[in-house]
Amino acid sequence: MEVRWDVFLMIVGTAIVTFIPRVLPLMVLSRFQLPEWAARWLSYVPISVMAALVAQEIFKHGAKISFSINNVELLAAIPTFFIAIKTRSLLATVLVGIIVVMVLRFLFSS
Repeated sequence: MEVRWDVFLMIVGTAIVTFIPRVLPLMVLSRFQLPEWAARWLSYVPISVMAALVAQEIFKHGAKISFSINNVELLAAIPTFFIAIKTRSLLATVLVGIIVVMVLRFLFSS
């Protein structure tokens, strides 16, 4: 097997570019204690990112935004949201979401 150096260097370069933004902040922030307000502010970042990803998946279809009754993902999000609030269980939320999407796609496909 022949090693192509240009491909190898490209893989190493992309690994370094991916590695630096993840490790550098961790190294810098581990040196000192964050203020309480900053730690509290940073605790909302994962929730915000997840909400943005879910909202895009629910409301956007192709290049347009859809709030119609035929939007299966939007209809499935409603009971899934209530299950998530009631159970606080990731497994139950994912299972309900998948089952509701499957049922709605079966019903709306005919």
